[in-house]
Amino acid sequence: MSDQSNIYQEDGNPLHRSGVVAIVGPPNAGKSTLLNYFIGQKIAIVTPKPQTTRNRILGILTGDAYQVILLDTPGLHKPKELLNREMVRIALETLTEADVVLFLADSSIISREGQDKLRHEFIGYLEQVRCPVVLALNKIDQMDKQKLLPVMEWFNSSYPFAAVVPISALRGDGTDLLIQELVKLLPQGPKYYPDDIPTDATERFIAAEIIREKVFLMTREEIPYSTAVLVDSFKESDPGKPVVIHATIMVEQSSQKGIIIGRKGKMLGEIRKKATRDIEEMLDRKASLRLWVKVKKKWTQNERILKELGL
Repeated sequence: MSDQSNIYQEDGNPLHRSGVVAIVGPPNAGKSTLLNYFIGQKIAIVTPKPQTTRNRILGILTGDAYQVILLDTPGLHKPKELLNREMVRIALETLTEADVVLFLADSSIISREGQDKLRHEFIGYLEQVRCPVVLALNKIDQMDKQKLLPVMEWFNSSYPFAAVVPISALRGDGTDLLIQELVKLLPQGPKYYPDDIPTDATERFIAAEIIREKVFLMTREEIPYSTAVLVDSFKESDPGKPVVIHATIMVEQSSQKGIIIGRKGKMLGEIRKKATRDIEEMLDRKASLRLWVKVKKKWTQNERILKELGL
């Protein structure tokens, strides 16, 4: 991504801007994909399933004359269970902390049913926002370009967005312009983080998220939503030796445990293998990952467990 910071000048002198941008929107709109693209590395897990993100994840994008603190949030949806209510609470609380809100929507939602759902269930959340809101219309690579303008006009008629930018978070199309629009709306401020820090998330947290991502990608139906991952230990050994990680995959029912373990442990072995590969890439060193699966009935309704998960 090219650096566009030279356009942010005042009387010929650099004007440094910094602040918090909250990324919100419906589930599966591509918020985590966009965050990872901006940061240039994987700090938020991505799956085709909605409501993958559960916690608020912070990414830091630094340019010559700006620092954007990006907050990826769980998708806005109508919550039913305690877990989902906590996810939506996290997203809404993030709105109150933001200098700018980035509302991400799937540009392929062009049907009347999809528009009505966005208007009533999601855009309504923006009524409580007291800062500028920029709309990013994602997934333009998946739609007929001739249909894009009517979609943009519909969104403009639904809410007074400060800017509307069509993008592809997967390919990076339009992201330079999006950063320009966001930075223009940020207040003048200092650099809060060093240049080489992309996130405040710990390696322990990212490792747990990577494991959970593999469960999402490799299992089906209700299994991913009944699953959580707790890292029991994260031990860094001498240089040249692997990091040893012990983690527990938590499910609600014995039948779910059997599915995740698989016949002769095959499924769990594949989860471990694929998670280990991503964890080693994240750590830039070898890792030894040891997984257990435990049943915790109704953990999604257990406030103590949710608190332990950071919710």
